[in-house]
Amino acid sequence: MTSENQTGAAEFFLLGLSEDSELQPFLFGLFLTMYLVTVLGNLFIILAISSDSHLHTPMYFFFSNLSFTDICFSTTTVPKMLMNIQTQSKSITYTGCLTQVFFVMIFAGLENFLLAAMAYDRYVAICQPLRYTVIMNSHLCGLLILLSLFISLVDALLHSLMILQLSFCTDLEIPHFFCELVQVFKLACSNTLSNNILIYLLTSILGGVPLLGIIFSYIKIVSSIPRIPSAGGMYKVFSTCGSHLSVVFLFYGTGLGVYISSAVTHSSKKTAVASVMYTVVSPMMNPFIYSLRNRAMKGALRNLFKYVSAF
Repeated sequence: MTSENQTGAAEFFLLGLSEDSELQPFLFGLFLTMYLVTVLGNLFIILAISSDSHLHTPMYFFFSNLSFTDICFSTTTVPKMLMNIQTQSKSITYTGCLTQVFFVMIFAGLENFLLAAMAYDRYVAICQPLRYTVIMNSHLCGLLILLSLFISLVDALLHSLMILQLSFCTDLEIPHFFCELVQVFKLACSNTLSNNILIYLLTSILGGVPLLGIIFSYIKIVSSIPRIPSAGGMYKVFSTCGSHLSVVFLFYGTGLGVYISSAVTHSSKKTAVASVMYTVVSPMMNPFIYSLRNRAMKGALRNLFKYVSAF
């Protein structure tokens, strides 16, 4: 394999999930459907929350931001995949690949921090209900969003700048349906040791700290359950926390699945299939998880649909 410094004009090739030409129409239809469900489902959630004054609370503020993040997360990867299938082209420019890496890192990081913020919100609401409105004020909620976005931006920018320092080999095939950071590093001819160390270090810190925060919050919530006096209060705890925990398990579980699959198997195709779970399936499922077990959310969605159907 010969080495060329193509950092200015390299063109990568996304091999996708399958090279079987007969399977492409099925994959196109499947991912188009999943993408539309993701966008429409999360958009309805945002509109329902914004149109119902009863849902103008910190929990639903974070949830609407999570829905917006899910739309952006899917939009970063799926449309390019659909375009490549439709045009029967696998190419993506160097700039396009770097842009995709940058935005995937931003929205994955933002979702990670939003889930931690939502866990903290549930902890305060259940363990310190009398101080909830004082602690979870609009300034703190806005600050948490801005801080999450800032850290995600810095993380994505740092990795993107390190990619710019790499030179790439002539074989620029990525066995994936989007430009995934680790797969891009594997194509480099230059030394990527510092890049790999940075990935594991930042992933451990930026992924581990929010996860520990979520675990700590739920340990406190579980320990406070015996002190909840009414059955109605108990139901409210399980309905809101159950939905959040389902989303947490889906996001972290699929992300961990990708990491394990890449560590134990040398098949890039299996890793690509596993990546579908956290980049496509997880954003699609989040609106259903939150709306199906939440009476207030169901009521807001019904009112929204009635309003839309009136026109």
